[in-house]
Amino acid sequence: MKKILTAILGTVLAAGQLATSVCAAPQESQPFQDKALEMLKTTVAIRSVEGSGLVKDVAEYVAGEFRKAGFPEQDIHLLPIGDTVALVVRLRGDGRLGKKPILLSAHMDVVDALPEDWERDPFTLIEENGYYFGRGSSDNKFGLSVLSATLMRLRAEGYVPGRDLVLALSGDEESLMATTRALATTYRNLIDAEFALVADGGGGQLNEDGVAVSYTVDSAEKTYATFEMKATNPGGHSSLPRRDNAIKDLSDALNRIFAFEFPVMSSELTRAYFSRTAPLVGGEVGDAMERFAENPDDGEAVALLRSRPEYVGSTGTTCVPTMLRGGHAENALPQSAVATINCRIFPGVGVQKTLEALKQVVGNDALEWTVLDEPLESDASPIRDDVFTAITNGVHASYPGLPIIPHMASGASDALHFRAVGIPSYTFSGIFMKSSDEYAHGLNERVPVATLPVAMKMWHSILTELTQ
Repeated sequence: MKKILTAILGTVLAAGQLATSVCAAPQESQPFQDKALEMLKTTVAIRSVEGSGLVKDVAEYVAGEFRKAGFPEQDIHLLPIGDTVALVVRLRGDGRLGKKPILLSAHMDVVDALPEDWERDPFTLIEENGYYFGRGSSDNKFGLSVLSATLMRLRAEGYVPGRDLVLALSGDEESLMATTRALATTYRNLIDAEFALVADGGGGQLNEDGVAVSYTVDSAEKTYATFEMKATNPGGHSSLPRRDNAIKDLSDALNRIFAFEFPVMSSELTRAYFSRTAPLVGGEVGDAMERFAENPDDGEAVALLRSRPEYVGSTGTTCVPTMLRGGHAENALPQSAVATINCRIFPGVGVQKTLEALKQVVGNDALEWTVLDEPLESDASPIRDDVFTAITNGVHASYPGLPIIPHMASGASDALHFRAVGIPSYTFSGIFMKSSDEYAHGLNERVPVATLPVAMKMWHSILTELTQ
């Protein structure tokens, strides 16, 4: 998942606006930390990119490690799906809590990296200057390795949870998400849960001095939908111009879209986000956040927040033209012109309602509209006391008093598909990182060495608290 929030908070940090910070408690090596590092090294070395067929190698390796750790064969499921694979592993509980399982989620695939572009081999985990470098070191083989090692640790300790813990590793989160859709539907019987914890997003934000300032938990994702808007015309020779023109019709429509703002929207989640972020940001922006949290109809607060690219998405649906194509020859009148409109839709609004709003804004029935791909809608997950208390305790074990902030993501993770079938999902990780160190999907992807024991300690705390 693209860690957009890291960049957003980084902007604030760079401006020197955050008012509070928390130093980490001294960290000791955690049980099974070496196993997590071993798994991170091994999986980073497998170039599990789209179309490679190597996700299967990651899945088989991880399944083998669970077998070595004593997990019975009937609780390990390798699931071929298309040209990739998913893996489901279950740590059985004794059922004393009388509750459905908890689903844990990460993904095995990565965005490709070209070795000639990197300073180091992207498919060899290299420890250097306090970082682990390598493709997938943060997105998402870190989460995969820490979750796996934590389940192995629980079994080795003889811990019997009061409900089952189910680990689901998808095989194409960075592309089609077909494995996640299959897990949520075809294989629902293997992964059905009361809620899901997804180790692929959110997490801890450090300032440039390495001091923690906040920790975010993504509890909703905006619906990602893309439309094409097409204007057509009989065309003709460019020396014989017409008053009607496909490019002009499209330009007029685009200008209307640029000038339009979708209605202000809020939810329990976004109000909590602004309320808890306000004291960290301070100044006029922090004041606007606090006022919006108290009254989303505060026009001045809305105007200020919507003037900031990093916050506008938390106030409602956004749609923006991103691509253009048109005409077929420089000396011919255009027979068609097409614009691509990308939307991030506020939970509960829906794709069709958003399309109808755009059509009404444009006001030209002659334009043709197409919905690209198959957008998936999902509602926000409730801010559950048990989940957020466990996360808070797990984080505070290393960073006492650090603010925990619920957040609505504009990007997409596997959580989208779990929410769509009614499984509330919460996305966060054990990674604490500076915004300047965030290189997921980019060159020299890295994760701080110091965050590995923090992550191992945090996940152990969270899982034991939720299953006692």
